[in-house]
Amino acid sequence: MTDSNDPYAADARAQSARAWAQAELNLDRVDFAPASADASFRRYFRVRDVTDLARSWIVMDAPPEREDVRPFIAVAELLHAAGVHVPNIQARDVARGFLLLADLGNNTYLDIITEHNADALFADAIAALVAWQRASRPEVLPAYDRALLNRELQLFPDWYLDKHLGVQLDTADRARLDAVFEVLIENALAQPQVFVHRDFMPRNLMAAIPNPGVLDFQDAVYGPLAYDPICLFKDAFLSWPAERVEAWLARYHLQAEAAGIVMPEWTVFRRDCDYIGLHRHLKVLGIFARINYRDGKPKYLADTPRFVRYVMQVAPLYPQLEPLAALFEKHVLPRAASA
Repeated sequence: MTDSNDPYAADARAQSARAWAQAELNLDRVDFAPASADASFRRYFRVRDVTDLARSWIVMDAPPEREDVRPFIAVAELLHAAGVHVPNIQARDVARGFLLLADLGNNTYLDIITEHNADALFADAIAALVAWQRASRPEVLPAYDRALLNRELQLFPDWYLDKHLGVQLDTADRARLDAVFEVLIENALAQPQVFVHRDFMPRNLMAAIPNPGVLDFQDAVYGPLAYDPICLFKDAFLSWPAERVEAWLARYHLQAEAAGIVMPEWTVFRRDCDYIGLHRHLKVLGIFARINYRDGKPKYLADTPRFVRYVMQVAPLYPQLEPLAALFEKHVLPRAASA
């Protein structure tokens, strides 16, 4: 008989995840509540021992027809081997898409970061990023290759321009956009290649000991050096003054070079940050629109103006990217405020 007070009475996967975790932990009773959700089909639940609420764990629920937990397991091992703090995997059921993880707490960087503590928090994040990149080697993670880079960029015209803004580009505008895409792809492929987390941002960093705990790394690839640094400082959910971003990027550049990571000289690296940052900003505009229209998660659209600003801060600075700025002025800026 189902408990009528059970919030998961009609959620078969949640019930299965709870029963599995309870059996793995050999506990008679547990408290089971949402921990977080992300933009994918994964969910996370916090399991507590009701006889000792200080003892808690996280259950990842990744429906196998939608998500594969094996990349998470593989990348967790790589990060741990590099000396980066990730949640320990305490039990797994790959076939059903369940993982039992150590609980790193409730405080993400996004929850606690302020203008006053940001330098200290980012110093730890930079150290973790350098350790991760220093462990890089080819043919371990999927390559961030031309096909993937292009597929990500196409999210922008397909989902943000067309589906969200209702903009169908004419032949000339589409050719100009494709030319900018080619510039961004060529730059990404020419950068030194390292392990790339792909979402190394405050929402996925936990205030922990050692600091930070790193989450949401299952999409890691082998790709452009500047991707994770610019992701960290030009975040999806908060923005920083340009002078602070410059200082943090300079700190990262100095420490990565000292660690023996192959680094371009500063002006080249800074350009690479801008180029791969534009790639990410365009991709995220498309992803946030797709999440709304395909997956029914509208909250991410509220952050799309941030990415429009990021694009307009950078694209006018480079002659090769000026057509992108012109396209935004023509098609995006007049519509984005009301979309």
